[in-house]
Amino acid sequence: HEMIRAVAGLGLGMLALAAGPDAQASSVTPAVCDDATFLRRASLDLVGRQPSPAEIEVFLADPAPGKRPAVVERLLADPAWATNWARYFRDVILYRRSDDRAIGMALPLETFFKDHLRGDAAWDQIARDVITASGLPSEHGETAIIMAQMGETADIAAETARIFTGVQIQCAQCHHHFTDRWKREQFHEFAAFFPRIAIQRGPGDGLDRFQVASFDRDPRRGKGKTPNNPRRGDLEHEMPDLDDPSLPGTIMEPRFFLGGGSVPLGTPDQIRRETIAGLIIADDNPWFARAIVNRIWTELVGDGFYEGIDDLGPDREPRSPETLADLCRQFVASDHNLRELFREIMATSAYQSASRSRADASRSVGEESCPQRLRADQLFSEVLAALGADEVAMAAGQGRAKPRSQFAGPRPAFNLVFGYDPGLPRDEIEGSIPQVLMLMNGPQLSRALDGSRPSTPLGRLLRTHPDDHDLADELHLRTLARHATPDEINVCLDHVRDTGDRSEAFTDIFWALVNSAEFIHRK
Repeated sequence: HEMIRAVAGLGLGMLALAAGPDAQASSVTPAVCDDATFLRRASLDLVGRQPSPAEIEVFLADPAPGKRPAVVERLLADPAWATNWARYFRDVILYRRSDDRAIGMALPLETFFKDHLRGDAAWDQIARDVITASGLPSEHGETAIIMAQMGETADIAAETARIFTGVQIQCAQCHHHFTDRWKREQFHEFAAFFPRIAIQRGPGDGLDRFQVASFDRDPRRGKGKTPNNPRRGDLEHEMPDLDDPSLPGTIMEPRFFLGGGSVPLGTPDQIRRETIAGLIIADDNPWFARAIVNRIWTELVGDGFYEGIDDLGPDREPRSPETLADLCRQFVASDHNLRELFREIMATSAYQSASRSRADASRSVGEESCPQRLRADQLFSEVLAALGADEVAMAAGQGRAKPRSQFAGPRPAFNLVFGYDPGLPRDEIEGSIPQVLMLMNGPQLSRALDGSRPSTPLGRLLRTHPDDHDLADELHLRTLARHATPDEINVCLDHVRDTGDRSEAFTDIFWALVNSAEFIHRK
């Protein structure tokens, strides 16, 4: 209670932070964002962490007109770019899992994406590998969609369409789509590319119990046939009879709903999946490029060309169709290179604009940047940067040993509280009481923010920054990646004077900054 009253007494400067970045929206056309905002935005977006105080000072002092594209190039070349976006795609796939056992795919899935992104970052090759995947899940992260849906034909088809074409054709699984052109038959024709995938079980533990394999033998000698279950059922996909689901359904020939490519009944699994992978990534399928361009644009700018991040289709009208078309042409011309896509988007006026609130009716939706909540991994890295903490050491307590498993340590625990499905509309992502409590009272944070102990991050800063003005500014650089405004400095100095205890006062200030809306949002 004393701390809450102390923070409440910080005055108007801290109240502006608590109101968050949306509070500063203007009804006028926004200007280009300032350099400090751009650097924090680009760092969080590309490598998943905010810039250090030293990086901020160097960037702000650089007079070169080309320093923004230069810092984008530097960050794209950083191995942390691959790690950050591997974690993003991990969430894209695993948050829609139908079986929680698939959470064990997190580490191999991250490894798969990191390997590709550190290489040529070709989205078409990533898609092909995922769609045609087989092998041990612990060694082949590309099997994640299959494992996340535990081999169920319809679910694999739905997720493949959503992630790689942006079309939610699963809405036509039981009836014709209510708002789009897709017919029920089209969903089941698409699902017919995937019925011969099997998840074989062995005697091992965890992921080592499973292996993804093709299932092309005749299963009729087995017992308990179940349609659409490749472990025990038929080799072809059946569209169930809605009037009597117990009756045999209609056997469907594999056919792609976007463009119509097909394979005949009886085609082996690998040929089916290689065929549909080729049809999806083909240059004459515009939805492959549109889906990833819309996804990355939404993540970087805040609003997509389409209202849903993965709800596209020929019956949906995009915003800014010329910009979308240009980016798609450049993406295809670059051989689907994700680095080039990031480079192009981050050079646009939309990305470099000053943030404006989603609630601002005068904002051009999809053409101006807007604030958005940080993903869990970004926020955790930002906490580490603010505290000057080492993740491995934090995970091991006082030692330096690595965590015993991929689920041990502070990052997975943090992700459980702060994680969210990247496919959700941004205005549906809200904070929660456990999140507030973790940032307010988490034991590791509480220790790090305690200025009364000389060994804590704040304790060291109190010794190395004897001037209160300098320390207040340093805390803003560490937490918000920008210098404090004159009003914020005055609020901090007033609080130090009113408290009468320098250590206690700066503990309050540091705590308030880490718990501010600006800290957990990317402007």
